[in-house]
Amino acid sequence: MNTYVRIFADTVVEHTETNEEISTLYPPTLVWVRVDHLDPPPRQGWRAIERDAEWLFSPQDSPTVTPEAQADAVAAERFLREASGVNVDGLIIETTRDSQTLIAGMGLSAIVDPLYRCNFKTANGFVEMDATRILEIVKAVRSHVQACFDRERDLLTAIDNANYRPEMLTEGWPG
Repeated sequence: MNTYVRIFADTVVEHTETNEEISTLYPPTLVWVRVDHLDPPPRQGWRAIERDAEWLFSPQDSPTVTPEAQADAVAAERFLREASGVNVDGLIIETTRDSQTLIAGMGLSAIVDPLYRCNFKTANGFVEMDATRILEIVKAVRSHVQACFDRERDLLTAIDNANYRPEMLTEGWPG
C-alpha cells in the first residue's frame, strides 16, 4: 500500500492510500506526492515546499527548515567556532580572521628568518616569542581553523544526504 498526500497552495489538503498508480486515479493537474517513506507522515494542513525536485513538509505552526537554511546555520556556527581561540601551552591565542592574518605574517617571518623574535599580544598579555614558538602557534591556529572547516564539510554532507539532525550543530567541533 502506497501513501500519498495532495498538495495545493503549498499545503497538504488530502491524504490517500492505494496500491494503484496515483496518476491514473486523478486528473494530472492535481499534485500528489508519495510519502510512505516519511516518518512522521505529513498531515492535512502541513506546509509543503518543493526544493530541487524534493518535497519538504512541516506542521503549519512551525517553519519549514530548508537545506539552504540548515547550511547557513552550519556556516554561521563554523565562523563562531573558528574565531573562538586556541590554548597553546597556556597561552590563549585569538583566532579571529584578523588574528589569523597577523599570525600567518608572523609565521612567514619565522620561516624566512629562524632567528626572528617578536612580542605578540595574547589574551594573557604580551609574550616574547622565538621562531620555534611562533611556528607552534601558527600550526595550532591553522589546525584549529582547518578542523572547523572539516566539521562544516561533514555537516553539509549530512544535510545533502538527509542525515542531519539539529543537535549535530553543536556537536563535534574542535575544543
